[in-house]
Amino acid sequence: MAQRGPPATCRMPKVYEDPDVTGKNRYKYFERPFLPFYQQMPFNVVFASTRADPYTFPPPPTKYLPLPSKYTVGTQTDYRDAEVQTDPYSPEYVVCQDSIPELLTLATLTWGRGLPAGQAEVEMIERAREKRAWEDTLPSLSDTSQFEKRRRMMNAMERKEWAFREQEIEKLQEIRLEVLKELLKKRDENQKEVNMARLNAQWSKLQEAKEAKLAQIQRKHVSAIRKLMGKGKNIEGKLERRNIIKDYCDYASQVYGPLSRLGRFPDNNSEDFVVKNHYLNTYEGLVELESCLPDFVTQPRVKPPKPKVTTTKDGFLKRAARVDRELAEVHKALLEKKNKDFEAKKPMRFLQRKPVPQPRLPTPTLEMSSNEEEDIEMAVIYLQKLLRGRVVQNMMFEGKEKRLELIQELRTSHALQEDDRLVKKAEKQVTLALQRQRNLHEHKVSLVENHLAGLEGRVLADMFDFLSKELVRLQEERRVHALAMLAERQRRMREAEESGRRQVEQRRLQEEDQIFKEVIKVHQSTVTSYLEDIILNTEENTAEEQARAEIEKMAEEINDIAYEMESRRTQLQSEEIVAELVYSFLIPQVQKDFVKEKVRNSQRKHILAAHQIIHRHTEDMLKTHFAQQWRTSDTELLEGETENEQDT
Repeated sequence: MAQRGPPATCRMPKVYEDPDVTGKNRYKYFERPFLPFYQQMPFNVVFASTRADPYTFPPPPTKYLPLPSKYTVGTQTDYRDAEVQTDPYSPEYVVCQDSIPELLTLATLTWGRGLPAGQAEVEMIERAREKRAWEDTLPSLSDTSQFEKRRRMMNAMERKEWAFREQEIEKLQEIRLEVLKELLKKRDENQKEVNMARLNAQWSKLQEAKEAKLAQIQRKHVSAIRKLMGKGKNIEGKLERRNIIKDYCDYASQVYGPLSRLGRFPDNNSEDFVVKNHYLNTYEGLVELESCLPDFVTQPRVKPPKPKVTTTKDGFLKRAARVDRELAEVHKALLEKKNKDFEAKKPMRFLQRKPVPQPRLPTPTLEMSSNEEEDIEMAVIYLQKLLRGRVVQNMMFEGKEKRLELIQELRTSHALQEDDRLVKKAEKQVTLALQRQRNLHEHKVSLVENHLAGLEGRVLADMFDFLSKELVRLQEERRVHALAMLAERQRRMREAEESGRRQVEQRRLQEEDQIFKEVIKVHQSTVTSYLEDIILNTEENTAEEQARAEIEKMAEEINDIAYEMESRRTQLQSEEIVAELVYSFLIPQVQKDFVKEKVRNSQRKHILAAHQIIHRHTEDMLKTHFAQQWRTSDTELLEGETENEQDT
């Protein structure tokens, strides 16, 4: 197998003693080919020759051919280039000493994950090259004088990398946003489809209910009409006898065609009258019946009718044919006229709107120019084509020159001899010198052209700019003056309206705040009182339950102790207990009465002092009150006497 050129997928370098295909790893490059007709044994088994025993008879022949005793096993490599291959084969390689090929830096790219390379991978390679070139330009760490410069360069590169990462993140976010929009759009469409399906189902359900209701109403209508017709035949309500003769004479009566709604089903036992015949129900009977029929029944002989001759021997129409033709035309014209008149007299059910034709667009006209103008225009177009072609050619040439190193690197291999390297290096230096010379010449020509074009453009631009600015200044000055007056007037009106609205809004907000505070205060007080009631009731219930439980527990303990003491005590102990009970009943009551009398005597002096203070203040107040009443009564009497004297 012939080795391929540059590897399609880059791996980490592995060193073998004999990496050649013909070495110790040769068995890895071969495998038995896949043959679809050898399915009896696995593919990787080495076929051995079969030996038959000398005393055994051969097996009987079968429909399958016997397998041959020997095979010619072909070899086929797994690492082939075909459309069915998913991961291209990359042979092992050896890296020369003191050399790090640039291709090994792309070890992370594999088939399906970066290969074949696209625009993103090419941009990544260019950035890696720029970074390596930048690293070469960094000052060394041993030079302390260039440490600040190195730090600034690293900071600048770090900011550049962060900016690039932010751009990548923004691109990813935009892509995710687009995907999210598509998903939302798809979800809305699915929801619309579901809603439409539900509406259609609901509409069909309502339509079925409507049709069922209409059918029921129709049946009721027919039944009611039938009943009315029956009542109309016998308005007086007299009973009539059945006329049997009339019923049997009328073939539309109930005797011949009874109605199923009256409970009569004449075709109930219709299968009893079905003719069951062997000749009609079986294929053999039909064949036998067909054999009995004559030939003219199974093989009809149809004679085509002769066409009616409407022309004479000379090719002219006969008189009768001409008359028939004229009559048919007249009949057809009469029918068309009749149908046309009938359709014209038909009244319109709905008003129909007559479409108004749209006005026709004006026909464009082409102004004919002279031959000189046409020649000038064609010359300008031709010049534009030449310039565009030259620009595209220059862009292609610049791209080729810019990627010349990569092209040469892809065309050459890493294992060149020393002479080839020197030749390539000399060619590279010559090419670089020519390229620098050409770039310098182009740069000089472009500088001269740019300088001349800049001078011409600057003069024209200054002149046109001055004229346009003067015109725009005058127009803008007038327009701004008018706008300023209108804006000032509108501003004053809006300020007045806004101040009024602001005052109203402030008052309304104050009222709403006050109302809200009062409502919150009421809610808080209600909640507080409610919680206090709940807590108090809970505490009382809990204390009561605990007290009952403790009392019951103490009572049980006391009862147990008392029962145990009663079971053990003697007569003398019983008398002592009775004496203690009597003492505990009498002495505490005496002490209690003595304490109450002592407290009452100690409180009596305080009560007397309080009574004296209260009565003294009340007496002073009563005296002042009575004195005021007397004074007012005296003044009223004096005023009454003076009035009487004045009246007299």
